[in-house]
Amino acid sequence: MASTTLEAGLTSASPGGKTFLGHPRGLATLFMSEMWERFSYYGMRALLVLYMTASLTDGGLGMKTATAAAVYSVYTAMVYLLALPGGWIADRFLGARKTVAVGGTIIMIGHFLLAVPFSGSFFAGLVFIAVGSGLLKANISTMVGHLYDGPNDPRRDGGFTIFYMGINLGAFIAPLVVGTVGQNVNWHLGFALAGIGMALGLFQFLLGTRHLSPKSNVVTSPIGADEKRKIFTKAGIWLAAAAVFYAIVGATGHFTINWAIWPLSIAGLAIPVFVFAKVKRDKDLDANEQSKMSGYIWFFVAAAVFWMIYDQSGSTLNIFAQDHTASALFGIDFPSSWFQSLNPLYIMALAPVFAWLWVSLARRSKNPSTTVKFAFGLLMIGASFLVMMLAMAAASGDAKVTPLWLAMVYLIQTVGELTLSPVGLSVTTKLAPTKYASQMMGVWFLAVTAGDCVAAIFQLVLGDKVVGSTWYFAVQGAMAIVAGVALAMYRKRVVTLMGDVH
Repeated sequence: MASTTLEAGLTSASPGGKTFLGHPRGLATLFMSEMWERFSYYGMRALLVLYMTASLTDGGLGMKTATAAAVYSVYTAMVYLLALPGGWIADRFLGARKTVAVGGTIIMIGHFLLAVPFSGSFFAGLVFIAVGSGLLKANISTMVGHLYDGPNDPRRDGGFTIFYMGINLGAFIAPLVVGTVGQNVNWHLGFALAGIGMALGLFQFLLGTRHLSPKSNVVTSPIGADEKRKIFTKAGIWLAAAAVFYAIVGATGHFTINWAIWPLSIAGLAIPVFVFAKVKRDKDLDANEQSKMSGYIWFFVAAAVFWMIYDQSGSTLNIFAQDHTASALFGIDFPSSWFQSLNPLYIMALAPVFAWLWVSLARRSKNPSTTVKFAFGLLMIGASFLVMMLAMAAASGDAKVTPLWLAMVYLIQTVGELTLSPVGLSVTTKLAPTKYASQMMGVWFLAVTAGDCVAAIFQLVLGDKVVGSTWYFAVQGAMAIVAGVALAMYRKRVVTLMGDVH
């Protein structure tokens, strides 16, 4: 149905060829490819924690809730962390088009590994999906930009809007399809459906690659032979050391999943610290650029707190949906994974409203500053977990609460996301030093990595008795609200550090 609709949108614009809704035809290829990739990712995500915590007799892995939530948090953290080397590989080795093709293939293999009923294959599949997502995520958006004649092309913003609608369309449909099959029929069949979705996206990409810009084939900064040899040597040494270390741990019978979660969580926190330390020590940056980077650190920390809570939609909130929420509303029965479709549905409904709101306020010189928008986003994400605290209290004993609790939580979180996430992307480009202009978008994604790694550490340390409790939601909600209030109180200081950026 979606393919038919898209083909109907292809109309002859000129004797020179066809367009897609008035945009370059390659946008249809990237729209469909990303829609199916998001279908595969969010479909798998809707099942991930539910499968890990399901008992062995129910076909799951029988993990404790806290451990499964930590695995989920680290997995999502690595998806965003690997976007950094994904962009570097495209710039130095393969070009964006080949990197996306390789990434899509690796993701597809990963999903089909999840479909194999063997725990070793399951964890290998997660590694494949994280690596492939890093390669694809970093480059497919760049390829959308390649379709247009520079940043001033009047169609450019509209093209990205259409592209991001594809993201949310795939994210909306996935839990309804993959979640239903996985929960009601067979876990591994659900994971296989996610793999089929990625296969469709990869097929669409390869079929329509001729419509993409030649710029997407260009290796912008090819790596020299000497540098390549040094990089491969260092990478080989580190990989060999890790292999030997884990072989010893495994051979002595000491290996548990914590041996993977803890190092990755610590790395996810250490890498952003290292990146910012490197930038702040860079003597090539003038005083103005250093001041802007100091201001940007405030936004980075605020974003990390936001994503720490927001990304638990697929873990602690997903478990709450299954264990403590009624599976029927207005006489309609549905699997708990369907709640994962609420956020993309809200985004598709509310994003145009917020876009209009900011423009309308700007015309009256009342558009809130970036710091105020960030503070509001933190207050909203904090409020969502305070609502979860009340929902958890209402679900005491064996009681199951109305689905409207989670509907409210996801609505509050989406409003917070729309005030923080797009603004964060914008302020990143505005505050980035010229020397690091291309790298700063990857640094922004590190905020997701840092937040998810903090969540993983909390989940491991607190354990099953606390994770998902009223206190668990209350403490994190209060942390976000305190962070939002602090950012609002110190907004003048942050604005001063931002210099001429407002």
